[in-house]
Amino acid sequence: MDLDSLELTRPLVARLCVVALVAVLLIPSGVSALTHEPVELQAGNIDEPANGTTVIAVQGFKGRGQNSSKKPARLVGVGPEGDLEWNYEPKEDVTWFYDVDPLDDGTLLVTGVTRDGTTVFKYDPATNSRVWTERLDADDTHDVDLINGDELLVANMRNYNETTETNDDRIFVYNRTTGETVWEYRFERIYDRGDTSGGSGSYTGDWTHVNDIDKIDDGRYMASPRNMDEVVVINRSTKEVDLSLGTPGNHSVIYEQHNPNYLDSEDGAPTILVADSENDRVVEYEYAGGEGRNASWERIWNLGVDGNLNWPRDADRLPSGNTLVTDSLNHRVMEVTPEGEVVWEYYAPWGTYEAERVQLGDEPGGPTIADQNASGAYGLNGSAALTPGATERATFASWLHTTFAGTPISGQVDWVAERWAHIAPWVRPVWMNPWAFVAFLGAAAVTLGWAGGEAVYHRRWIGGRLRAGYDRVRPSGGGSSRPDD
Repeated sequence: MDLDSLELTRPLVARLCVVALVAVLLIPSGVSALTHEPVELQAGNIDEPANGTTVIAVQGFKGRGQNSSKKPARLVGVGPEGDLEWNYEPKEDVTWFYDVDPLDDGTLLVTGVTRDGTTVFKYDPATNSRVWTERLDADDTHDVDLINGDELLVANMRNYNETTETNDDRIFVYNRTTGETVWEYRFERIYDRGDTSGGSGSYTGDWTHVNDIDKIDDGRYMASPRNMDEVVVINRSTKEVDLSLGTPGNHSVIYEQHNPNYLDSEDGAPTILVADSENDRVVEYEYAGGEGRNASWERIWNLGVDGNLNWPRDADRLPSGNTLVTDSLNHRVMEVTPEGEVVWEYYAPWGTYEAERVQLGDEPGGPTIADQNASGAYGLNGSAALTPGATERATFASWLHTTFAGTPISGQVDWVAERWAHIAPWVRPVWMNPWAFVAFLGAAAVTLGWAGGEAVYHRRWIGGRLRAGYDRVRPSGGGSSRPDD
């Protein structure tokens, strides 16, 4: 082709501009692919050694964006300087790991599930062996606590009874000595069949998704029915709700939360620290008055305002006043100061679920944010950012929210941003950082628009070609084209 004689018509210039735009939009994806280094079990930023071993429960999962088989579940013990002390792989009776609780004798109580039941076992890291194993008649359980010496406090989800056509999602106490259930509480006491967090669970399926249960004193249990956007404190004797945080469908308070941590401030005010998972933040609320499900709360701490948490599912206050945060889809555990400074960090793919400091026991508690005079909203800083999306740069969803705040379309944009934040992590390739993924989708949209524009521009030519093709295959004459039987 003689380039000197090439006429730069308007259509040609437009096509060249589109090609250039698509190429520019694809550059971040190419850079991500060339620079990606798969994250394994490894330390991130360690500014301050941890006070003892940190045990991490890794769920293991296969998201649509992983493009591979299921990632392994495992338990890992990490030393103060971020050194791997031990790694426990599941046996055939565990597919996913969830809750892990340090016990007084140095062992761990571990909750794991398969597709047909729940396995609870006491694990001794020193000998890399199980002390005992209990198989529960519960299809799916994310949290089991050992209480009163020989009893298991169980959060039981996905418990629809097809025979009675009732959903038996519940918490119950199982006595290991007698093999009997000695107490139970069913969530039908407080929820209507239509109650869910915007459709996350159906009554005949994963209705409440109660993912956590804690004994907070001798007569009360705190449960986390995730799909109801609510944390409830249940009185064992009366089976009434003494306190609750959140209401079904009100996502401004908490949105499909995990692993709430009950604290008492110095003045005795009940305080709840919770991983506000679908809002990609960790929040702390202080009791402000009222009783039961009419209790009111004040949010005094918000960690993650820069959008750098990705589906956090655990947050425990440490005696130092720092918070141990499990950032699930960034596959990391961090110790964070009240002001958001990351002082200790460890990466443990895939799907970190919970972390505990072994020497401190199960959810040891510590000073509330109010007691530390640190109330406010904070972003994260100081992370090694080893996984795409863990950087300190604002996310696409937070950029949308900030850019269009106060405009006539802010409500619609917030709706798009919220859904983007919840869907993108499951479809984005693990090697592609979030902004590169945005650019890639932009390139795809431009390409589709270009193809549509070309189709309109050449519609007469395309129509002529289609008619000519049809004429060639159309049977001639009036006879039947059906072959002989």
